[in-house]
Amino acid sequence: MLYNLTGILSSEEKVEKLTVPYEHETVSNGLDSYKILEKSDLTLTLANKAKGEVEAEGEISLVCEIPCDRCLKPVKVPFSLKISEYLKESDFEDPEKMEEMPFIEGFSLDTDALINNEIIVNWPMKVLCKPDCKGICKVCGKNLNEGDCGCDTFVPDPRMAVIKDIFNA
Repeated sequence: MLYNLTGILSSEEKVEKLTVPYEHETVSNGLDSYKILEKSDLTLTLANKAKGEVEAEGEISLVCEIPCDRCLKPVKVPFSLKISEYLKESDFEDPEKMEEMPFIEGFSLDTDALINNEIIVNWPMKVLCKPDCKGICKVCGKNLNEGDCGCDTFVPDPRMAVIKDIFNA
């Protein structure tokens, strides 16, 4: 949703409180899209701090379904986002600043892009279904958390390959 900031930028000490719905059903981290299971509305406070300067603060909570990095089992990952951005009127005219702030379009604030930006910043480095997840078998693909598969997992030492070749000749 686009929100025009010109009224806030031009009125000193003006404060507006908004409740904005987040309408996306999926979220993307740049590699893949993931389903949003639960979400709250964005509560956003826009405050003019000085002439031509706006402070945007907000909160939103999401729960996404992301596969475990080891066994691919779906995991519910909560995101509790606290948004804080300080915008100056001069930033809206500087092309370099505009590239750093993908949530600004002209003199409008794109709340969906602001939320997506915060999700990417807070994306977990590793998602595990449990801390001691065993993953999947490299041979047959069975989830090792459900039990041993019985596959031969012996990996010979590559430094001994030359000796093995002597005996096989």
